[in-house]
Amino acid sequence: MDEDTHDTRLFAAFERHDEFVAAQNTLLAVDLFAEPNREEQDAEIECSRKLTMVFGEYQEQSYLLDPYLESLVSPVAGCLRKYAMTCVNTPGAQSSRNRVERLADLLHNHIKFRGYKTITRFFPHEVTDLSIALDFIRLPSGPVSELSQWGLRYAVLLWLSLICRIPFDLQKFDDAIRPGETANAIEDVGKDRLNMAGLEREGAATLLSHFYARKDTRQRFASFVQWSITVFRSSDILISIGALQVLCEVVKSGSSEQLQAFTRQFSEITDTLEQSATLASNTLVRKYRTKLLSRVALRLMPPKVSRPKLKFRSLEGEISNETVQEDVDEDTDVPEEIDTILGSLFKALQDKDTVVRWSAAKGIARLSERLPSDFSSQVLETILGLFSIHSVAGASVYDTPAIAEATWHGACLASAEMARRGLVQTALLQSLLGWLSKALYFDIRKGAHSIGSNVRDAAAYVIWALARAQDPKSFSPYARELAQWLVCVALFDREIHIRRAASAAFQEHVGRMGLFPHGINVLRKTDFYAVSVRRNAFTVAAPQVAEHLEYRSSLIDHLISITLRHWDVAMRELGAQALRRVCELDLKTLGLGCASKLAGFLQSVDVADVHGALAGLTGISEAYRSQGSEDSATNRQKIFAFIAIVPEEVVLAPRNGLVLAATCDLIASSLTPSEVELQDQSSVPHWRNIVDQALRHRSSPVQQAAATAMTTKSSLMDCSPEVLRIIKEFRHGPQLLQQSLGYTLGVLDYNAHPHAFSEVIKCLLDSVHSNSTRMSSIEARRNCFQALPKIIANVLPRLTEYLDAEHMCGVLDVLDGGLDDYTMDERGDVGSWVRMACIQGLTSIFEALFRVSGGVPEFASYLPSEKYHSVIARILRQGVERLDNVRQIAGECLLRLFRIPLPSIPRQEEWRIKGSELMIKLFLSDASDAVTGWSVGEWLFPKAVELLRVKEYRPPLLIGLILSVGTRTGSTHRPVSSSLVSFAQGLPLSPGDSDYSLVELCDDLIECAQGRTASNAVVVPVLQTFNMFLEADVLSHLSEIDHGPSQLAKLLNIATRNVSRLKNVQRVQESMKIAVNLLAVPSVSKSSSERIIDFLSHPYPKIRASTAEYLYTFIQSRELDWEADEAMEELLLETDWSSESMEVRVSATRVSDLLSSAITEQ
Repeated sequence: MDEDTHDTRLFAAFERHDEFVAAQNTLLAVDLFAEPNREEQDAEIECSRKLTMVFGEYQEQSYLLDPYLESLVSPVAGCLRKYAMTCVNTPGAQSSRNRVERLADLLHNHIKFRGYKTITRFFPHEVTDLSIALDFIRLPSGPVSELSQWGLRYAVLLWLSLICRIPFDLQKFDDAIRPGETANAIEDVGKDRLNMAGLEREGAATLLSHFYARKDTRQRFASFVQWSITVFRSSDILISIGALQVLCEVVKSGSSEQLQAFTRQFSEITDTLEQSATLASNTLVRKYRTKLLSRVALRLMPPKVSRPKLKFRSLEGEISNETVQEDVDEDTDVPEEIDTILGSLFKALQDKDTVVRWSAAKGIARLSERLPSDFSSQVLETILGLFSIHSVAGASVYDTPAIAEATWHGACLASAEMARRGLVQTALLQSLLGWLSKALYFDIRKGAHSIGSNVRDAAAYVIWALARAQDPKSFSPYARELAQWLVCVALFDREIHIRRAASAAFQEHVGRMGLFPHGINVLRKTDFYAVSVRRNAFTVAAPQVAEHLEYRSSLIDHLISITLRHWDVAMRELGAQALRRVCELDLKTLGLGCASKLAGFLQSVDVADVHGALAGLTGISEAYRSQGSEDSATNRQKIFAFIAIVPEEVVLAPRNGLVLAATCDLIASSLTPSEVELQDQSSVPHWRNIVDQALRHRSSPVQQAAATAMTTKSSLMDCSPEVLRIIKEFRHGPQLLQQSLGYTLGVLDYNAHPHAFSEVIKCLLDSVHSNSTRMSSIEARRNCFQALPKIIANVLPRLTEYLDAEHMCGVLDVLDGGLDDYTMDERGDVGSWVRMACIQGLTSIFEALFRVSGGVPEFASYLPSEKYHSVIARILRQGVERLDNVRQIAGECLLRLFRIPLPSIPRQEEWRIKGSELMIKLFLSDASDAVTGWSVGEWLFPKAVELLRVKEYRPPLLIGLILSVGTRTGSTHRPVSSSLVSFAQGLPLSPGDSDYSLVELCDDLIECAQGRTASNAVVVPVLQTFNMFLEADVLSHLSEIDHGPSQLAKLLNIATRNVSRLKNVQRVQESMKIAVNLLAVPSVSKSSSERIIDFLSHPYPKIRASTAEYLYTFIQSRELDWEADEAMEELLLETDWSSESMEVRVSATRVSDLLSSAITEQ
């Protein structure tokens, strides 16, 4: 499956600066100590949402905000300072929780957007701010203590950490009688929050690390280390993680003299962490332990013993990528602890979690940078040795156990970090590249998926890093081979990020080394965007790269030996297509050679190998067939003979559907007349049995592949006996066989041979006709419906010879009848499959008949204009019904019919679509969304209701619209309801010069309901439509015209007839709403009031309760010509309508009497 690529828009500047500042100022201008009202709350939430959206939009280019950061962050931090000062000075002040939370969220978004190290520089950092921040965060009942204000606590902790970096004496803030009070308070604030998960722990760790780095509090670090050891021994995970974060930060930024005194304690800490099963099982603990080890080791070594200086491509285009070493002291003493630490880091390289391996890799590389060159070479050798831990001599990477994934990934990451720092010596380059050649293809099957994508990604990272630190001279012996590896991975890897990573590595080498053959040209064909979509990489980019002979053989070898043996079926199928495209560049030379290599996999015990080989052979055979040369048939016959290599029992094995389908595809592409004529003497004697068994297979893809093989066979010989046998066996056979019937009969080549054509048409018509002979399987009926237009298209050049007008009309009638298939099962509206097939089939037949109309005598009898317009109307109905996918198909087909020219016959105007000018104006005025809009109700229905003005198509279209009104899908119900109401409001009351009126619309709706009173699927939406009209006062003036009162009376009769015997609750409720809403229409209010009792005393308690509630709401919310009695309102409210007591009947009668009296007295 191809990946979807959504390219993020790239900006050149912070274009939304003014909008951002305005929204931020709105939030900062509010009073944090006042609760907002509803309007202010909504406005502030909208501003906050807008700011978050802008942050998200620029997240990938956050540097664009750097010139504005001070002006953006300082006001927010200043607002926080002002708020904190007020809270400290006025302890009892009550603030708005929501407003403070929005302020904290804004500050947190700034920090998340650009990082806390950048943002905290703009926080207030005067000495006087210490007491404000410290007192604020220690307020016992202040806003910081609320659980929901985690963002506020995080911001204040970062603020405190910044203040702690100011070089002033903390003792100046202490009372004379309590020395060290301020330092104790800061330390307690940090320690208390180390056991909190999330950002608060991060802020506390940052605060304590800066606190212990101060000169006046440095001596407190010793007690913290001892406290940390106690914590680690207690195996408390949360606080252990916080303590480790503090230690890592202190070791990173503290002075070497201070930290070297704690080497023994650090060693004790790391040993304790390793020995505790609880702590060692936590990923973050192992990650921070690894960081601590590597940073301690860095502190034990002198800074930067060796540092390579690199020179890159000059402006003149000359490449000078040579490494120049500074003078280094190779006699540097390496402490003994370094060896132990390196051993732990090498072990961490094999950790099960990526973050631990990554931390270990960076630690090893940074440490190696400070070691003498001999030692760093030994480190790299040890890293390379990790590759061989799970490898067996002579075995491929596919034989590596799954457990090797972590080891290989860690080794690749460490190699990449070493390469980035120029620590890969030329002597070890060959060995490293040898392992990378295997790591690039590390893809191990594990159950239903594979592992190793991270290894392949890391291998590409190593190669990318090597391009930045190696000199071209040392790389030149391996350049060509490396280019081939990278191109193969960039084109044929399964994962998008790995294809992009390989492309980036290739680009880096082309730009810095200039050693790859045709580097610029190949890079242009395999750039970031070209390889992003898998199908494009396989079928477009790969053939383009294969035009260069240096890459062609490696691409072919990769496709044959790796891609066509891949565990993913989609990869094998795409690989077959790519192989065909590549071979087509020089089919004469490559075709049979590749086919012979593929034939070697046909005897494999792995089904994936067999399937991939068959798919590849099919692609090559199709290439020969499309070429059409003299040797084409001979070469295809040779490929056809390879089928015999696969044992028949393997092809026909019950679970080998993929192999069976691929074999049928190969038969379809390689079958030649000579093989057909040889019959039992054929090179593959059992090929007919394979096709026959595939037709009977339970899988639809296998049946379709077998039908494709039958297509080729039918073009070479008359299959009439076989067709008659298939009809006899499959027509009344199991459902799976019935499904195969439509696939097969629809694709036979009736132009080459008759193939029992008349029996085929009769079988298909009987199979889908709405009578007792119809197939019960919906899939089988769909396939038969799809077969009919295929057959018409097949025999179109000789249409009159095969079909007379009567049979053609029979085909059209059957397809037209399929539009009424609304079969439902546990999968939902499966009849929509048939309806979509019929819509597409009728459209293709109309297009075909119009195209050959000049050569069809008596065209009007083959396609009567009345039948044509009837079908158009019914397709329009499908275009406005409830299912989005059906509407989309119907819309596309209608637009196709709008565009086809009229038939070339006399009186051609009879076939012009009615109201075509209106339709073109509505649907073709904007070509960009004319097709895509039909599935979008908001776009479609305001336009579709206007088509009710076209009289010829009105009844089916109206049915479709009211069925959409009845749907429960909001994206359809809301737009069609509002569109119908708006349309009705714009109609004149009575017929006149207008082409449609409100009276006619009501007549049509009532006629729809009267003709289908037993169908709830129609009556309920009609009642819903009338309720919408009544609630919108569309029908308020209808009683003023002649036929108005009679229409309303008919509506009331439809709604209330036999209501007590109706079982459908939704229909009864809609009927009740009709009766209640008609109380507002003077001409029928009296009759309606008499029917209310039927609902208030209905057998269903739910109906009684909802009637009382709806009637009460109606009386309270509508301006009526009569005034309701208070006693009636009290009865509606006080009566327990859901009970079964006689009181309900009495109350219902009383309400009805009071209602009738009120209306009579008006």
